Amino acid sequence: MESVAFIQWCLDHLNYWTITLLMAIESSFIPFPSEVVVPPAAWKAANNDNMNIYLVVLFATIGANIGALINYYLAKWLGRPIIYKFANSRFGHMYGAVSTFVGRLIPAVRQLISIPAGLARMKLGTFLLYTTLGAGLWNSILAFIGYYLSTVPGIENEEQLLAKVTEYSHEIGYVFIGIGVLIVAFFIYKGMKKK
Repeated sequence: MESVAFIQWCLDHLNYWTITLLMAIESSFIPFPSEVVVPPAAWKAANNDNMNIYLVVLFATIGANIGALINYYLAKWLGRPIIYKFANSRFGHMYGAVSTFVGRLIPAVRQLISIPAGLARMKLGTFLLYTTLGAGLWNSILAFIGYYLSTVPGIENEEQLLAKVTEYSHEIGYVFIGIGVLIVAFFIYKGMKKK
């Protein structure tokens, strides 16, 4: 079965297990947008008694953690010495926790943020805490969008839903990119000020 056909099958048969699987794929090194999983699942939860919005967020976050752990351990085991030198520096440790949380909120970065955490050998508990918080927040936002769109007239099928979700998630992504840049700039400024 081709990967596109597999993904379409999962979307056509959305349940908590396919949400977990697709979000694990999304959070690993395989590029796959969470926008095509969580909002349709939340939309389905709003229009159907078979799913619950809170369980959609929970299973999406569990899937995100599974995918993030794949990247974390690959980076931890396959890291390079020069990267370890940076990761073991004071700046590397300070950057690690904040970047893990904020990185989970930024499109394209969220799939890869686990790699520096693994390279830095961030404590697994800290990594999972910040990954869960960031992924949970992002999944909640996407679920809210999907749930909200179930009340909007004119959105009656998956294609219309995905078009609107993509529009909203890009706008929200830009806001988080801006917030992330400000936070990183603050920590750089704070780190330079101590020197």
